[in-house]
Amino acid sequence: MKRFWFLIYNLFILPLLYILIRVGSLFSHKIRRGIKGRKRIFEELIINSHRLDRSKKTIWFHSSSLGEFEQAKPIIKKLKVDKKFNIVITFFSPSGYENSLKYPYADMISYLPFDTKTKADKFIRIVQPDLFIMMRYDIWPNMIWKLKQENIPSFLVDATMKKSSFRALLISRSFHKVLFGDISKILTVSESDAEAFKIFNCKDEQVKVVGDTRFDRVYQKSVIAINKKLIQQSILKGKKILVAGSTWEQDEEVILPAFIKLTKYEKDVILIIAPHEPTLLHLEKIENEFAGILKTIRFSHLNSYTDERVIIIDSIGILLTLYTYADVAFVGGSFKQNIHNVLEAAVYGIPVMFGPKINNSQEAKELQKRGGGLMVRGKREAYRRMRSLFSDKKLRETRGKISMEYVQESIGATDKIIEEIEKVI
Repeated sequence: MKRFWFLIYNLFILPLLYILIRVGSLFSHKIRRGIKGRKRIFEELIINSHRLDRSKKTIWFHSSSLGEFEQAKPIIKKLKVDKKFNIVITFFSPSGYENSLKYPYADMISYLPFDTKTKADKFIRIVQPDLFIMMRYDIWPNMIWKLKQENIPSFLVDATMKKSSFRALLISRSFHKVLFGDISKILTVSESDAEAFKIFNCKDEQVKVVGDTRFDRVYQKSVIAINKKLIQQSILKGKKILVAGSTWEQDEEVILPAFIKLTKYEKDVILIIAPHEPTLLHLEKIENEFAGILKTIRFSHLNSYTDERVIIIDSIGILLTLYTYADVAFVGGSFKQNIHNVLEAAVYGIPVMFGPKINNSQEAKELQKRGGGLMVRGKREAYRRMRSLFSDKKLRETRGKISMEYVQESIGATDKIIEEIEKVI
């Protein structure tokens, strides 16, 4: 069966994928960047591989993009503390590669080459990894099969699997049985994920529940963020703060009217809103929503603060720190398509509000189930939730404590993954 799927993949699936990528490059600048970035991949690999200390073992981490790489960071940092290992990092997407070139714990960073058998052979021959770690779901068959042939162990980390996944469909299931069978360890986020992998005949000793490194990562970042002073204490002293993070227009259509109504009863409440895309047009649209009702100020103008009730964030990359000021948070994307990261708010022990579109986030579902997360489906419900939370300190603290306990009890996946790594390397 493995020989059959090897031929199908290399004779039919890969050529089709290559054609789709080439056609896609005609319309996508991102795909063109990825193609261009791979033109000299092997020449650069040969040059950069000389930086590796061959007296040390080499661990190769692969992430599809920047989001998956965030999940790898706690593991990489802990491995490098002991300075025992070379760390090689690859990406599929240009966003991950380009934004991580200065990552301090990497000895070598590269694009992953297109997954032909020849390129997989060449890449592994140059890098000479002692262990390959894939983050979450970005699995390339020829790489896996070559590693198996060379007796190099491979791990799938932060692995998730739904029983309804397309990979579990009849034909796809047959292919993935072959593929997953050649992965040394599948370290899953939850028990339900581990159960789902059994559909593919994965062995009990092959699959292990270790948790999700996203909890470790967000906790690490929160420890640093809490000591940053982005906003003067005098501005927020004595105020109750709602932080609305990563909002889209669909979120703002619900949250902004609810907040305006809230200010009629809560005279000391302030909104800090960080739109997902702080373009000039988007910032002006938010300002227009409050025109003639509440005074607003942009974050970049806070030196001129004069008791404005709405602070509009006109920069990026500071949301995690902004949540440190919050008494209540609203996490955006949840009225558009997919909710953003609720853990970035929950880690600070505050109630977390969100809209109804949370199917992409097990964390949001679990927070709601426990009571630390509060779903709102429209303006009226958003207002009622805000009013109850801001008028009742005890309620706010009780729900916030639930959020914090959820994050704290989920920390520790990194240590469990390190234990598994040390067993094979």
